[in-house]
Amino acid sequence: MISQIRTIEIKKSVFEDNTIKADELRKELKNQQTFLLNLMSSPGSGKTSTVMGTIDRMRDQFKMGVIEADIDSVVDAEKVASKGIPIVQLQTGGLCHVDATMTKEGLDGLKTKELDIVILENVGNLVCPAEFDTGASKNVMILSVPEGDDKPLKYPLMFSIVDALIINKIDCASYFDFDSKAVKERVMKLNPDIAFFEISAKTGEGLDSWTDWLCDQMVIWNR
Repeated sequence: MISQIRTIEIKKSVFEDNTIKADELRKELKNQQTFLLNLMSSPGSGKTSTVMGTIDRMRDQFKMGVIEADIDSVVDAEKVASKGIPIVQLQTGGLCHVDATMTKEGLDGLKTKELDIVILENVGNLVCPAEFDTGASKNVMILSVPEGDDKPLKYPLMFSIVDALIINKIDCASYFDFDSKAVKERVMKLNPDIAFFEISAKTGEGLDSWTDWLCDQMVIWNR
């Protein structure tokens, strides 16, 4: 009787389908020379503040757009909209991640062919977003000092799939037991080629180095 039961691996098929769509989207963006940055982190790490600081430093040089992804609300979108650049809000309706199909919908809403770079501010979560390819040119995550230096041990997949790690809120490092050296050593074991940036989105410290790297990645992408 058991031999008559057919098992379907839903998770595997969902991931495979998403990967195909993500590769198609990446090719489309490459052809139109639009750079897509997928920015991930846990809630409260300072994603939106970092996005706004990035816009301030790059908007005079590039045509920029933002996709804000949240389970609900438009709070972050309203903040970013104050910068006067194109923005689309994605409300996932309970889903804890953004996949390639959702990203494509957001990009279509932005009219991407007119933009040099789009920043996707993914749903605040260190688990699900790491599992779904969005079609991004580069994946970056933010780890804030108050979260602690043990996160690479608890969420290894996230740290292993990103191209750069931004350590945010260094302005309050003296108030927390945070070992930046330990973080980097742990992450390097998972991802030897990763780039590191220590910033304070609040004061602006370190943001120039971060945006210089991002501009370099855009040049490489458009070759």
